[in-house]
Amino acid sequence: MGKKSRVKTQKSGTGAAAVVSPKEMMNLISELLQKCSSAAPSPGKEWEEYVQIRGLVEKIRKKQKGLSVTFDGKREDFFPELMAWAAKSGASCEGFEISNFAEEGYGLNASRDIKADELFLWIPRKMLMTVESAKNSVLGPLYSQDRILQAMGNVTLAFHLLCERADPASFWLPYIKTLPSEYDTPLYYEEEEVQHLQSTQAIQDVFSQYKNTARQYAYFYKVIQTHPNASKLPLKDAFTFDDYRWAVSSVMTRQNQIPTEDGSRVTLALIPLWDMCNHTNGLITTGYNLEDDRCECVALQDYKKNEQIYIFYGTRSNAEFVIHNGFFYENNAHDRVKIKLGVSKSERLYAMKAEVLARAGIPSSSIFALHCSEPPISAQLLAFLRVFCMTEEELKDYLVGDHAINKIFTLGNTEFPVSWENEIKLWTFLETRAALLLKTYKSTSEEDRLLLEKPDLSFHSRVAIKLRLAEKEILERAVSSGQAKREHFQKQLEEGAQLPKYEESSISLLENSDPDSKLPIILRKLEEAEETADQDLSVTEVLADAGEGPEVPLINGEGKLIHSSTASKANADLPEHAEDKTETGDKLENGEATLHEDNNQSAKRTGDEAKDDGN
Repeated sequence: MGKKSRVKTQKSGTGAAAVVSPKEMMNLISELLQKCSSAAPSPGKEWEEYVQIRGLVEKIRKKQKGLSVTFDGKREDFFPELMAWAAKSGASCEGFEISNFAEEGYGLNASRDIKADELFLWIPRKMLMTVESAKNSVLGPLYSQDRILQAMGNVTLAFHLLCERADPASFWLPYIKTLPSEYDTPLYYEEEEVQHLQSTQAIQDVFSQYKNTARQYAYFYKVIQTHPNASKLPLKDAFTFDDYRWAVSSVMTRQNQIPTEDGSRVTLALIPLWDMCNHTNGLITTGYNLEDDRCECVALQDYKKNEQIYIFYGTRSNAEFVIHNGFFYENNAHDRVKIKLGVSKSERLYAMKAEVLARAGIPSSSIFALHCSEPPISAQLLAFLRVFCMTEEELKDYLVGDHAINKIFTLGNTEFPVSWENEIKLWTFLETRAALLLKTYKSTSEEDRLLLEKPDLSFHSRVAIKLRLAEKEILERAVSSGQAKREHFQKQLEEGAQLPKYEESSISLLENSDPDSKLPIILRKLEEAEETADQDLSVTEVLADAGEGPEVPLINGEGKLIHSSTASKANADLPEHAEDKTETGDKLENGEATLHEDNNQSAKRTGDEAKDDGN
């Protein structure tokens, strides 16, 4: 894909491989595995650990120089072979061609007019690289014995890719030759480029991504050298960190879920040719046709001849795009920052608040999002904040008052405030919280804009600063929106305005007439992007899931791909070395600022760091 594969094409050639004994290399690998498998560092020590892991990896990379598999020629030299292979294999190859689109990199260019919703691209199953094809390949014997491969389909795909790349007779070689030789994910960032992400929501996921990839590499290096079922793999004599980083990044930026042949379950797949499409805002237009056993894509919009053909990758934030795809999307309609909120279990009204939230299908601790759009909060977050700020009398009204059951469904409706005082409290809280998060950054928005004017910034540094600035702009809009809403409801209160009266007929309820069946549903899925947090977390804090990217897209009952080209979890922890999830108590993540929410008090002081997600 273009943006997700903007690369410097790797030159062919053997290079001068450093002389290193197998014992010396194994000692380095063991040291790396031990370092990456140690307990999570204490707060504030994450950067130190990252630098130490990078140091070990760089030692290994230096000794492996010249050992990686390369191809003669440039990436674009192999596009005609890809198209010929695709046509011979039954894919559609008319109506478009592969072209270079400058900053976006390579993509599909319309060679004729294409109408919106027109089926212009289909790829048969036999062209796809899947977990199933991996099990039927030279990797099969090891897959049958290794529980890590069995548990992590994305890792299986990465090794499938490496084994096929090393096989001159591979069926998929025309596709593999056209993959980028390098990527722009943070796995490829220099240390000073990663520093630009400090204080962003992405930084912890960047640390996790690198640590998990290094740990997986060290683990599988030992497996390949020692496991009997790995003896026939073409990787035994040359399996470098750069090889694994490339394979993980290829899968991370390209994998999707498709149905198995019998349609009974889903499997991970790489989809040649289709994965050349770049991203734009829109809707999912790719699905899987089980009857014809092929992946199909219809046009997102009308395209004139010589216009680039885009697809929609899904509702990802720019943090997710940067971490998992290696690009920043300027006009991302779905950009957001995560905010983790929870009702303190030590609060006197905890049980009542938790019960009201449970009836609305909302956990008492959850990860929400502040959006780039207006309003910056979803109906689900509005409902949570209303309950969070309720008085005891208001809670009783929603638990046992008149129409209590159906009033639950007004919690996310802007037209039905709990009270003017409640609205003032929640918008004051949001305004204050967003302002606190802005103070965690070590540069201002204006300073970031000035940095972006420098012509000598590296591509990765520019992407990192753009992401940092975008997060701040979302928070700044949340502050402004909170202030405006607070002032509006304060005026309503001062003027003695009447609250809108509850009328059951005016509420949009579920069609099901059984009240009990309504309780846990409506607010649970109001926003695709918001994720639930662990149930045992207490207190409000700003946080994001470390090391876990967005879920690989699911398939609905009609075989549609819910997300296109979702991010992988190739950086997920190896099962035997699971990362601990740290509870932070009544503090922001770095632990410097206590935010007591008991008795509906708004946050008073600042913290020092916020973070987000995705491999």
